Amino acid sequence: MNGPGSSSPDRVHDITDRLNRNCFCITLDTPTLREALDQEAGDPAFFETFIRPKAHLFSHVPVFLSAATVDEMREIAVAVETTAQLAAYKAAVLSWAPEIARVDHGPLGVLMGYDFHLGEDGPRLIEINTNAGGAFLNAFLARAQRACCAEMDFPATSQSFEDAAFGMFQNEWIRQRGTGAPQRIAIVDDNPPEQYLYPEFLLARQVLVGRGIDAVIADAGHLRYEDGRLSVDGKTIDLVYNRVTDFALDQPEHKALQEAYRDGAVVVTPNPHNHALLADKRNLSLLSNSSTIDAWGVDPGIRAGLAAVPRTVLVDPDNADALWKSRKDLFFKPTGGHGGKAVYRGDKLTKGVWAEIAGGEYVAQTLVRPSERMIKIDEIQQTRKMDVRLYTYDGQVLLVAARLYQGQTTNFRTPGGGFAPVFVI
Repeated sequence: MNGPGSSSPDRVHDITDRLNRNCFCITLDTPTLREALDQEAGDPAFFETFIRPKAHLFSHVPVFLSAATVDEMREIAVAVETTAQLAAYKAAVLSWAPEIARVDHGPLGVLMGYDFHLGEDGPRLIEINTNAGGAFLNAFLARAQRACCAEMDFPATSQSFEDAAFGMFQNEWIRQRGTGAPQRIAIVDDNPPEQYLYPEFLLARQVLVGRGIDAVIADAGHLRYEDGRLSVDGKTIDLVYNRVTDFALDQPEHKALQEAYRDGAVVVTPNPHNHALLADKRNLSLLSNSSTIDAWGVDPGIRAGLAAVPRTVLVDPDNADALWKSRKDLFFKPTGGHGGKAVYRGDKLTKGVWAEIAGGEYVAQTLVRPSERMIKIDEIQQTRKMDVRLYTYDGQVLLVAARLYQGQTTNFRTPGGGFAPVFVI
């Protein structure tokens, strides 16, 4: 909460560090969360059915950040998206993208996710995701918090997020169609009821239905594309909110969706072009290469934002030996990976795993250790790692959330971990 006479950025940063270390207030008001979710879903058993069994989906504590830190993260995201509009950048990233990703019908990609670790030198952008999950759940989590500290400033309400989300889908439609509005939106994934974040699909559907849209949840394999029309169960689909992690849509069960997207018969967001432009992990090797950025003539202000991208290189036979020797300072990610799958901290690598990584299709990123949040479980203090995600659309921040965890990556299996609301000081 900044205003006349407010503290200096350094002072505020000290306050947030102190709160993240020493504030053990349980701010999650579970009855309020249950009521909000049940009401939004239109199902009095929604919380008991879909949320309570996921014991580590939500943390019971918040994370505290300074307004300056949040502003800096937003500027980094804007720097990335501004660079992504350069012809030289597009040519470079599309050169290694699948052919379908070169098809651009105009949509920007709803709910981009920018993931940060917060170090002594400020936020560092460790990953970009096109189908970033959790936004709708985090909006309701923010609603169900109790104040425990004088410094707390509550996040945006779920209502304001929902209005922004609805406008986002409308804008994606206009960017491709030019006029009008979608009549039916399909939230699409593989076997949706089995997805860990299925409850979010139900909430997203209700948000759309409540604003006059016929919204359905559909299995990607059940889509049909005939006579220039994408449909499910005989119903025409105008817009697809795409949650599948086959980013090129090249698996057999995604053929209908791929063909409809290619032909422009349906608005798909996020889509293969959005992923290729922003979320392919190989792109980080360009964004973090100062020589490349200089050669492209990137504006100095934008270059400053890109400096927050940790140095990232493609693993290949030529650099494999050097990367193995310096592995303790590196983090390895598959170029086609998502959600923390098959990622490795260098100091944890075995020779067997290294043989797989050295074969290619991986990037090596300078290790940025996550900051920490102290929590209490049964009155015993414990440390949890923390990362912060900005959910954005067209360079605008829609929501800020944190994730607390143990291990190498967020896993929603950590006691006291899970999504955590962010309070901005």
